[in-house]
Amino acid sequence: MSPLLEYREKLNLTQEELATKSGVSVRTIQRIESGIKPKGYTLESLCKALEIPKEDLLAEQNESINSNKQLIKYINLSSILLLIIPLGSIIMPLIIMRWKKEFNIITKQIVTIQIIWTLAFPIVMVITNVFGNDQTIPLVVLALIITNLYIIIRNTVEIDKNNKLYIKLKFSLV
Repeated sequence: MSPLLEYREKLNLTQEELATKSGVSVRTIQRIESGIKPKGYTLESLCKALEIPKEDLLAEQNESINSNKQLIKYINLSSILLLIIPLGSIIMPLIIMRWKKEFNIITKQIVTIQIIWTLAFPIVMVITNVFGNDQTIPLVVLALIITNLYIIIRNTVEIDKNNKLYIKLKFSLV
């Protein structure tokens, strides 16, 4: 549910009433409630009408993952496939997401983290080859693998406890 919809319903306002109170069109309110982030004048007007800070209206949608918590944990843990198959940490979560139709903020973040990780890995390795020596390369590879495992396991624990990711990004590539 979008933050705007939550706050509007708490105040028992219809979209038309909020439009009149804020000076924002009903169509714009509908777009924001469907997931578009408000900006500029629209953001200011809605926050003023609802008497809330901007951060509250810009907060991520509060998706309930309780019913699919186990599936989301499996999607996250499937990223460990990177240890066996190159790009497995991206491909397997995407296959499960598509198969189970589980596209939400958390699953998209899981894949985004693994995409960034997969892109960063060769860059770090090239830098290590240029500036390091033959003895540092295995240590760097081991450190990178352990770090990725930590991210996957830590996020799985956080999903189980608090229904959110512990390590996340402010954007999504998926």
